[in-house]
Order: sequence, then C-alpha cells, then structure tokens
Amino acid sequence: MTNLRIMAAVAVAATLVTGLAACGGSGASSGSGEQFNAAVATVHRPSDAKGGVIRMANPGDWDSLDPAESYYSYEWDFARLFGRSLLTFAPAPGKDGTKLVPDLATGMGTASDGDKTWTYHIRTGVKFEDGTTVTTKDVKYAVERSLDKTVFPDGPTYFNDYLDLKGYTSPYKDPSPDKLGLSAIETPDDTTIVFHLSRAFAGFDYFAMLPSTMPVERSKDSGSDYKKHVVSSGPYMFGTNTLGKGFTLVRNPHWDPKTDPVRKALPNEFDVSLNVNADDIDQRLIAGDLDFEITGNGLQAAAQGKVVADQRLKANADNPSSARLWYTAINGDVAPLDNVHCRQAVEYAADRKSYQAAYGGSLGGDVASNLLPPVIPGAKAFNPYPSPDNTGDQAKAKQELQACGKPDGFTTTISYRAERPKEKNVAEALQQSLSKVGIQLTIKPFPQNDYGKLYAGKPDYAKNNNLGLIVYGWQADWPEGFGFLSQIVDSRVIRASGGNSNFGVKDPAVDALLDQATTTEDTAGREKLYDQIDQKVMADAYILPGVVAKALLYRPSKVTNLFVSDGYGMYDYAAVGVQQ
Repeated sequence: MTNLRIMAAVAVAATLVTGLAACGGSGASSGSGEQFNAAVATVHRPSDAKGGVIRMANPGDWDSLDPAESYYSYEWDFARLFGRSLLTFAPAPGKDGTKLVPDLATGMGTASDGDKTWTYHIRTGVKFEDGTTVTTKDVKYAVERSLDKTVFPDGPTYFNDYLDLKGYTSPYKDPSPDKLGLSAIETPDDTTIVFHLSRAFAGFDYFAMLPSTMPVERSKDSGSDYKKHVVSSGPYMFGTNTLGKGFTLVRNPHWDPKTDPVRKALPNEFDVSLNVNADDIDQRLIAGDLDFEITGNGLQAAAQGKVVADQRLKANADNPSSARLWYTAINGDVAPLDNVHCRQAVEYAADRKSYQAAYGGSLGGDVASNLLPPVIPGAKAFNPYPSPDNTGDQAKAKQELQACGKPDGFTTTISYRAERPKEKNVAEALQQSLSKVGIQLTIKPFPQNDYGKLYAGKPDYAKNNNLGLIVYGWQADWPEGFGFLSQIVDSRVIRASGGNSNFGVKDPAVDALLDQATTTEDTAGREKLYDQIDQKVMADAYILPGVVAKALLYRPSKVTNLFVSDGYGMYDYAAVGVQQ
C-alpha cells in the first residue's frame, strides 16, 4: 500500500471518529448503565471486593522492570504494585490524582538550609517479599544505584543533577573500604533519611515520588540483571518473568495493609503479555479477553471508529486529556538541521492536521503549536509557525530553505517506535507534507524498549545514522513546568552513553532559565519562566509539536474501582479490582 493510500485511510478514519464522537456526545450510554467518560473524573464501579486476575498487554517491551531504569509513565504507574516510593500520587481521579501523598514515608519532606536539605521518615513494619524489614539504608542504596547511568542508562537524571555527589558515581564503583556510600544521603537511623543537594530545589518532594526511591536490598542486587527479579516491597511480587514475553504478579505474603495508606490490592494476580500486536490488543479488549492495553496510549484508528460508532461500546470508553505532548524532535546534531533556518523550514512545511489524523483525529488530541500542554499550570498557547488550517505553509518553508542554503530541499531520516502504529502514521504524514518543499524523508523504525538507550536517544548513533527527525512523545514526570520541560530541553541531561529523552536541544539560555525557575519562590514568576523556555525552544525550532494528547481508553465491564489519574495520564493500575 502506498503512503498516499495509507494517509487517506487514516484521514477517513479520523473524520469518522470525529463526526461520530460529536454526534454521540459525552453522555453516550448503554442499557447496562455504562457511560462514556465515566472514569475520567470519578471512581467508576467503586469496590473493595478482592480476588480475580487482571489481564494486560503491551504492544512493545518494557524498557526495564528495574525501578532504577524505567521511564515510561505506564511503568511508573504499574511499579507501585510491587514497589513503595517515599511519596506517590494520590489514589484519586482527575486533578486530585496530581497531589503528592506519603507512601513509604510517614509525611512530606521537611526542608532546611534554604531548600538544599530534605529529611523524610519512613514507616515501621514495611517488609520485603523475603520478610526482611525495609530501612532507610535500602532507600539510600536504591537511589545510589540509580545514579549509575552506565548500568541504568534509561532512568531519569534528577538525583544525578541535584544531589551533592562530590564525584560519587555508583555503589558498584564505591572505593571506600567501609562502603558507607554517598555522603549526600545520610541515614542516621533506620527510619530517617536526609538528602543534601548541591543547589536549592523547592520541589524536591517530586524527586521523592520517583521509582528510584523504591527500596532495594544490597544483598539481593544483581545490577543490570535485577530486572529479572525485582524484590518487592509492595503488595505484589513477581511470580514469573520471561523477559520479552511477559510476567505475572502475585500477592506478597509479607505486605501489611496497615502500613500502606495508598493501595487496596484488590486483584489476586496481574498477568502481563509483552510484544503483542496493537490491533490484536484492541480486538481482545473489545471482546472482553483482555482488561488493559497497559501503555495508556488508547485504541488504534480502526478500533476507534468501531467503538464510537456503537453506543454500547462507546459507553465503555474514556477519552481523557493529559499532560502529554506527541511531537517530533528536530535533531540539530544532524546536518543540515544544524542550521536553524532548515529546522524552521520543517516547522512551516509540516501538516499538523495530518499529524492529528495519525492519532485518530480529535479523540487522539488537539493540534499543538507549542510545547506546554494546557493542563500544565500557567501554560500559554502560542503559534510561531502558523499555516492555513494547520496544513503547512509551503511558501514560508521555501523561504527558510533558501536562507539555510538548501533551496531545493534536503534528505534526512525520520525514526519512530516500531510497535506504535500511530507513530508510523506520523512518519508517513510528515514524509508526504515535507516532500512538497523538497525535504525527503527516509522512514526507519526502532524497538520501543531500546529507542532511547541505543538508537534515537544515543547521540552518536542518531548523528551517524542521520536521524534528523525523531517521532516521540512526552508525559510530564509531574504536572508542572519543570516536571514537563527539564528532561526534554535541558542540555545538561544529555548523556553520550544514551538513554536520553532530550534529542538535541542544546541552548545555554534555556538551561539558565531552568535554573532561575528552580530558585524562584513565586508561582507566577516560575510559570512565566517556563513560558519563556517554551518560546525559546520553539524559536530555535528544536521540536515540532504535533498533538496535545488524548487517548480513547476502553474499559471492559468487569473491572472495578477504575479511574483516570491525572498524575499518570491513564488509569490508576494500583487501584483497580475485578468484579467477582
């Protein structure tokens, strides 16, 4: 099938979805009492009933089950089933799900030394699956090992960037004979942990929410092999785990609900299949043979059309917005995109309408013109590269090509994650729209689990293989300007070894604005700085915004206690149950 035919089919499907969604309205319901968007702002089918099995599937592979290395939103959401971080997002629907609450810790962090020192106390009686009591030394060790970006390249870098490391890099390379570890983290007793930062950060509680604070027993750590059997501190532990194929979670007999104010632990088991075809997942969801497509990216275009055309099926669907942007990075390391005018030519030539169609039309999200999604507090929409009906401005694009010395265009490669049909559609849509001004794209897919580690996120590989455009998406680590921007625009988080989510934004002015924001106490002042960062990155044309994400999520009728968490932008997996 030619690219033209593929994109025509996507556009027709998107039109069908948009029109039917408008006709059905937000109140579409079935005779069973189900209702469209019922789990977006409220708890749907609330229940405390225990038992049953939750069945999940992933169209790709996990990048890593190790909390030190996982970095997809769905992995953080899911990890709370087997791990206890110091803090977590509240188990509540909608905006209430963006609030931080104590998890392993007894309360929020206490700041001192001008927000450079943070102290937490943890609960007593929390145990690993082997019956060993969790102490703050296990939390300290977990954070220490997460610092090693040679062993764990895909994890976030917040602790690397802000702890007062004094040259410390890894517990596996700790030269001290007594193995006291990183001096920036103190554990004066088994229930107290103190973090010392190299610079002030008023939002450190968000770092305490990261999976890298989930405790790890030093004696059970096997480095890069730990992902084969992560030792649980949560209500579930791994029963089986076949890398690349799937795994199961079963109850942890040493989990004590009295120590856990967050989880109900309703199901008896979670069964997760990996590397399952995305369209097959949709069919199984609709047939009731599967409970969740675990990534939270929603139904593919074909299934979207089927669901919204049938009131009975649509009543079992939710279409939430999130703090996620689907976008394409424009890699300034790859010539001629090292010239800002060539990057701006891409911005002008792109047909954002077809970008939206690739995600299924309006149900997949709204056309984006800047970085910060509207749900981020203080976000302001602006459009530095306008075009008629968002279909591209070829005249402006050709002017920019002339300015960058490529009047006839140029050739580059566009990459996407192979397991994601919507990203393939994006690549084909951009190939079509950019070709109208002479920019020729070669499309190349890569595996999802290694996309950041070995390919798009490894600077040398991306440059040497001419990956000029990189299809991607970003969910805020937490719904605030810094939580959205820092890992995709701060040049200092780019690591030569790979595992990056910043695919080439390198601007000292942006770095300086981020630093200024972290020490600005006034909320309005911080939000103004994040807006300036947004405008600067867009002016430099390092990122082509595509769609402010929405997803059409399908919920089989037997799942209980179901709601969308705005903290994760998808269903809260730690809350769900099964109707018995």
